[in-house]
Amino acid sequence: MDQNHTKELLKQNWNLLLTSFESLSKSVEKCSSIGIKSEYSFEEMESIDSLTSKFARISDIYTQRIIRGVWALLREPYVPFIDLMNKAEKTEIIVSSESMLQIRDLRNQVAHEYLPEALKDLMQEVIKKYPYLKENINQTKYFLKQRNWL
Repeated sequence: MDQNHTKELLKQNWNLLLTSFESLSKSVEKCSSIGIKSEYSFEEMESIDSLTSKFARISDIYTQRIIRGVWALLREPYVPFIDLMNKAEKTEIIVSSESMLQIRDLRNQVAHEYLPEALKDLMQEVIKKYPYLKENINQTKYFLKQRNWL
């Protein structure tokens, strides 16, 4: 794939990320106001499910499309996820590989969790990790703008 095509694809994925992130932000607000309870209504559970699903989807878009796209534009070879995050931190594509690994672990929990009761705990974790995801995305935006890739 040539560089111009990769840059165009990165821009498209970036726009998808921004739109999706805006929706995630609204879900974080909504679920933060729901708070911790012993019982949740059906509508509240739907909101929590939506939050966790959006978080998982956005973390995939960010790590698999954006960061891997940046890595390809840098003409670096494919590396496993943990190595990618460590190298992305060193090259200042992201702020923290540790927070991104935690986000990835949470994404995996969300993707494989089938018990409705577990959603409550996942909601709290998603709300807690949301600022770290935002911080890393903002760092990537800075990195991309410095290179005129956005």
